[in-house]
Amino acid sequence: MFEDIRTDIRKLIAAYEAAKAESERLKDELQKCRNLNEDYRKQISELEKKIDSLRLADALTVTSASRDRREARERIDRMIRTIDKCISLIES
Repeated sequence: MFEDIRTDIRKLIAAYEAAKAESERLKDELQKCRNLNEDYRKQISELEKKIDSLRLADALTVTSASRDRREARERIDRMIRTIDKCISLIES
């Protein structure tokens, strides 16, 4: 009877150690995923800034055609209106 209890305790200890090791492995994996997620967020932010810069450069690029100038002016006007809205929201 005591031998059965000892065997059961050994099995429980082995199961506990395995669960503990799995828990540590999962914690490490979770931290790696969090770090990767943060890296991706930074990369997205940088790419969004580049997109904004390219849009602005595209809006400011004017060729000799009056249609292109008109489109560029309309884009700039839309950007100015958006900036004005943001400023008014900040001030209120």
